[in-house]
Amino acid sequence: MTDSSPRPESSAAAKAEAAATRRRWITFGEVLTVIAVLISALTFWSNWSQRNADQAQKAAEANKAAAHSGTLVLAATSASRRELILKPASSEQSVQDQHIAFPSALGVPPADTTGEPRIDAAWFEHALIRARGAAHLPDNSHGDAQLPVAITTRFVLDGDEHTDVALYDIGYSMSAGWFGSHSVILHGVSLVSRVKGDNAQALLDARWSRALPRKHDPETTGNAD
Repeated sequence: MTDSSPRPESSAAAKAEAAATRRRWITFGEVLTVIAVLISALTFWSNWSQRNADQAQKAAEANKAAAHSGTLVLAATSASRRELILKPASSEQSVQDQHIAFPSALGVPPADTTGEPRIDAAWFEHALIRARGAAHLPDNSHGDAQLPVAITTRFVLDGDEHTDVALYDIGYSMSAGWFGSHSVILHGVSLVSRVKGDNAQALLDARWSRALPRKHDPETTGNAD
């Protein structure tokens, strides 16, 4: 009669093999778990990085837009041949008041406007005519001559108050009339540069000296000799 019971050696080997198989499956499952965790972490990091990049881009665009809208550039329209109406190039800005300084050599006091920004030729016409005469410039100008001014503007944007200080050139022409009379015709303004308030007058005077150098009268020079 044959003994059908398994041998102890075969039973032990089978149990060992089964245990090894279970360990392999456990190890494989652990690897899959680690891979899933890594994929989840990478996905989270990618989403976080993209979100931060989007937020940084939006913030940069918002800052750029705010800086652009907070930068004042004045444009002029002619109310008449002797008056310019000033207004911001951006419709979002509202001018509250302005202080307009002229070159010291003209001896003209600054002009202040409130709620109605403008430049009037009457403020400086006589002084400008005298300065041109002293420099022996022609009575009739060809094209636009330039008178530099320093304009301090207080304006409001989105409920916030801002102050801008800048040098502008006033474009003008001279016209000679009867009996030696002259008149100044205003054409527009052009932004030169933004400056600090404490050195605006000095920079203005330097620009005026370059724009209208004082020429010596030959007769006066001859008498001095």
